[in-house]
Amino acid sequence: MKTIRLRAGKERSLQRRHPWIFESAIAKGGGDPGETVRVESDSGAFLGWAAFSPKSKIRARVWSFDETQRIDAPFFVAAVAQSTRARGRFDINSDGCRLIHGESDGLPGLIVDRYGDTLVAQFTSAGVERWKDVIADALLAATGLTRLYERSDASSRALEGLSEATGWLRGEGATDLVLREHDWKLALSIADGHKTGFYLDQRDSRKKFSDYARRLGFRRVLNCYCYTGGFTVAALAGLRAGGFTGSEVMSIDSSALALEQARANLALNGFDPDQAQFLDADVNASLRRFLDQGRTFDAIVLDPPKFAPTMAHAERASRAYKDINRLALKLLEPGGVLFTYSCSGGISADLFHKIVAGAGSDAGVDGYITERMGGAPDHPMTIAFPEGEYLKGLVVMRK
Repeated sequence: MKTIRLRAGKERSLQRRHPWIFESAIAKGGGDPGETVRVESDSGAFLGWAAFSPKSKIRARVWSFDETQRIDAPFFVAAVAQSTRARGRFDINSDGCRLIHGESDGLPGLIVDRYGDTLVAQFTSAGVERWKDVIADALLAATGLTRLYERSDASSRALEGLSEATGWLRGEGATDLVLREHDWKLALSIADGHKTGFYLDQRDSRKKFSDYARRLGFRRVLNCYCYTGGFTVAALAGLRAGGFTGSEVMSIDSSALALEQARANLALNGFDPDQAQFLDADVNASLRRFLDQGRTFDAIVLDPPKFAPTMAHAERASRAYKDINRLALKLLEPGGVLFTYSCSGGISADLFHKIVAGAGSDAGVDGYITERMGGAPDHPMTIAFPEGEYLKGLVVMRK
């Protein structure tokens, strides 16, 4: 077994069971891509078993902190089974679910989503890439399913020295699927959609937005960065459940393909197409134009793409988040509701709150924070891995 030895003082994060080992922490040693290595402190004490990645700045990711643990096929079979069982204890009102959430489930670099009878996996680190076939078989055994599609086309694979890989790993079939979520349905493509095909992490936020629409009866709704219209469908479902008619929902995205799917999702749920408008445009420019036109909205959703993948991008991203939130707050009617989010790992929940507060100050607007939102429970963070809290959101009701 190959060994890597850390520099003096660099063992503290591993003693807190944090799974990442950066290149700068290693004094000597190495291994082949994805190979399991023994991790030792400067004094030679055992710290963990890790997957080595010679191309990545995260040079190793820990599989286990137990010196007696063997990193072999049964290890991955047990890890996959444990993660799958855990989802049975979560409150998930959908036939779409994240089964494995990387480091939070002890499988760094592995993402697995289930859409009905189909599994979709992303292998984004050298470690899980090396064990791909074992993991694929373990997933089918744990779920009893026969179809597994690979979407290993995330940009992070390049940082690991890995090329893109997509297609059926096990079984085959249609890649255009329909997901049941709460009281509505959503169509998706596991071959062409973002990530594994859809954003399951916003499931609970969509339900919350629907509940607000049912209770408050929004007249004018603006869904920014709408993608395939999840929040749009949720708003219309809430308005229909509350018996409200005549409301208008505008959805903005810069992807014509996503907007086409959003329109299809309205039809899938039997909504009147006259209730919805879809705008293929830049969100920031659209918000400024609405201000110039004197338009206002009762409810606004800001769910932008990742502005800050790492802390190094946080300052620039903070300015971008502040600008769109300032514009949205100015467009919001008194008593209106803003659902605003950041999915950037480099922006903490505390920093995001400060950004929104600064946006309100610049806009001359105050509001009540009525909810703090995060990822759905099948996208967990753990005590030892706070970086798992990548999605954070605030529900702000303008005074």
